[in-house]
Amino acid sequence: MNVIQTAIPDVFIFEPKVFGDDRGFFFESFNHQQFEAAIGRSVNFVQDNHSKSSKGVLRGLHYQLAPHAQGKLVRCVAGEVFDVAVDIRQYSPTFGQWVGVHLSGENKRQLWIPEGFAHGFMTLSDTAEFLYKTTNYYAPESDRGIRWNDETIGITWPEIDSEILTSAKDSVAKSFPDAEYF
Repeated sequence: MNVIQTAIPDVFIFEPKVFGDDRGFFFESFNHQQFEAAIGRSVNFVQDNHSKSSKGVLRGLHYQLAPHAQGKLVRCVAGEVFDVAVDIRQYSPTFGQWVGVHLSGENKRQLWIPEGFAHGFMTLSDTAEFLYKTTNYYAPESDRGIRWNDETIGITWPEIDSEILTSAKDSVAKSFPDAEYF
């Protein structure tokens, strides 16, 4: 497993070693021991989620407040997404900064997004299937969101030849200055 540091020190890309031939491919998608060694702390994943989205669907920017904060290990198993993590840890030197990564069924990369980050992704292919492991259970009372196109954060989303589709909840998410932080 190749571990790639991003511009935000606590966010990592995990790139597996893929073994392929004319029969198909094989790779180890998760190894707890290697994962914890790479991020430098113990993690217990308690929930796996799976979503399927059409082109132009934008989910996020989502997070949960303490004591239900979630770390997420995310990957796209079919299609392609542009995945984003935004640091919302108020006393972090990278507070308000974001990292964006292309994840796809082809590149098989995963992104580790620790607690204290808002997360979102945009589907770039006709459809995409997205999996993520979380370190805490979904808790509606702690669920929060920030507008995906907030000018304060200034995420550079990829240009697509499709309408951007968000949920009703995401379309009324707070601006970054009005959000609750860690």
